[in-house]
Amino acid sequence: MTRFEPSRYISVAMHFRCNLKCEHCMIEGTMDRLEPYSLDSFEEVLRQNEADRRWTGLIFTGSEITLRPDLPHLATRARESGFDHVRIQTHGMRLASRRYCDELVSAGVDEFFVSVTAADAATHDAITDVKGSFARTVRGLENLDEHDGVVALTNTVITERSYRQLDALVHRLGHLENLVQMEFWNYLPMSDRDDRGLLVANTLILPHLSRAISSARELGRDVAVKNFPECLLGDQRDAVDSYHAETLIDPDYWKEYERNELGRCAHRSVCTSTNCFGLTTAYVDKHGWDTDILRPFVAPPGQVAVHRRSVSAVSVPIRRR
Repeated sequence: MTRFEPSRYISVAMHFRCNLKCEHCMIEGTMDRLEPYSLDSFEEVLRQNEADRRWTGLIFTGSEITLRPDLPHLATRARESGFDHVRIQTHGMRLASRRYCDELVSAGVDEFFVSVTAADAATHDAITDVKGSFARTVRGLENLDEHDGVVALTNTVITERSYRQLDALVHRLGHLENLVQMEFWNYLPMSDRDDRGLLVANTLILPHLSRAISSARELGRDVAVKNFPECLLGDQRDAVDSYHAETLIDPDYWKEYERNELGRCAHRSVCTSTNCFGLTTAYVDKHGWDTDILRPFVAPPGQVAVHRRSVSAVSVPIRRR
C-alpha cells in the first residue's frame, strides 16, 4: 500500500461552482442542481474518523473547491481532527497566487491534485475555454515547489483533443520537484453516447499513453491510469489503478454517473482482473467491442472472476444547506 492508496482517503464534495468550462467535465450538466455537503455533514465525517480512524487522508472536491472562501478553515479543522493528509482537487489557477498557495499550505493542505489538460497553452486553454488558464495552472504547480512537505499530483483526461500530447505533457512538467504522481483518466461520458465527440479509440491512445508512462517513471514519478483496459498495457499494466477514494457527494450525481455503464467487455465473464473496468456503452457504440485486441486474464480451473465498482459512497447522510 502506498501513501495514496484510495482506501485510506475519504473524498467530500463541498462546492459545485467553477470558473472554467472544460469540455470533458463530468458534471457540467448537473453542476447547478447538485448540492454540496454541508458543514454539519463535514463535521460528522471528522467525528466519525476521530472515533474509528478509518481514513488517514481527506480530499476536498466538488467542481472548483478553491472558490470556496472558507477552504483554509476547513483544512485546518480536518488536520486538527486527526487527518494526516489533506488534499484538494483543483484546476490550480488560484495557486498562481503565492499568497493563496502559502495560506493553504499553512492551513494544512499538503497534497494538491491538479488538473492539467494538455501540454501547451493553446490546447489547454481551448479545452478549458479560458485564455491564460494553462499559464496560471503551471505557475501554481511551480509555487508548490517552494514548499517542503508538500506534494503535487496531476490529472489529465484523455480525449480527442489531448491524447497526442500525453508524453509531451510529462516532459513539459519535468522540472517540477514536488510532482510525485501523474494520473491519466480516459474520458467517461456521462451518457450512453459520445455526444461531445471526445472518445478516442484505444488503439490510438495506447502508443501515446505507453510513452507517457515510461517517461513519467524515468522521472521517478508514480503513474495511475484509470478507465483504460488493463490488458492492453502489457508490461505496464501495473499502472492501471481503477479505484477511487470513498466519496461523499450528492446522490443525484450517481444517477448521472451510472449512465456511462462502465464495465462493458466481451470477455467479462471469463476475465479475472479485479482492476479493470472495461469499456463504456458510449465507447462500444462509437468504436466497437475491441474484441480482437482485448486479452482476458483467464482464471485457473475453479476460480471465479470477481468485479468491483470503481467508486464507492459512504453512509454519512447529506444535509442540505
